[in-house]
Amino acid sequence: MNRFALSETPFDVAALRAQLLDARVGGYASFEGWVRDHNAGREVTGLRYEAYVTLAEVEGERVLAEACERFAILDARCVHRTGDLAIGELAVWVGVAAAHRDAAFAACRWIIDEVKQRVPIWKHERYAQGDADWLHPAPKGDDPAD
Repeated sequence: MNRFALSETPFDVAALRAQLLDARVGGYASFEGWVRDHNAGREVTGLRYEAYVTLAEVEGERVLAEACERFAILDARCVHRTGDLAIGELAVWVGVAAAHRDAAFAACRWIIDEVKQRVPIWKHERYAQGDADWLHPAPKGDDPAD
């Protein structure tokens, strides 16, 4: 089963969370990154995520596998949108299941940080002034996943 996925369409967070249910789970942590209306002092009207799909899927799987080895977690998932997204849309989701909350929180934070740094997904922001800009890797504070 794949732990990492790219999605061109909106996805159901409840269905993803359900994949992590297990009698051994005592703690669950998740992160949702949404498209916001501003970045670096500029008004954002929307954005587009593009990915090198094959490499992104391989590297995303590697990040999730490393998280499972590095932290005392039972399982984890991550889905990242691609394509055009509007303000307020869900761009990325991470879910982590563990026996204890500390491991779930730590792994969740580590996963989103690693995905944003290592997985070849580029963000093309459109601004109210009519121009646009490509961003990757996203500097801390300049991405909905921060």
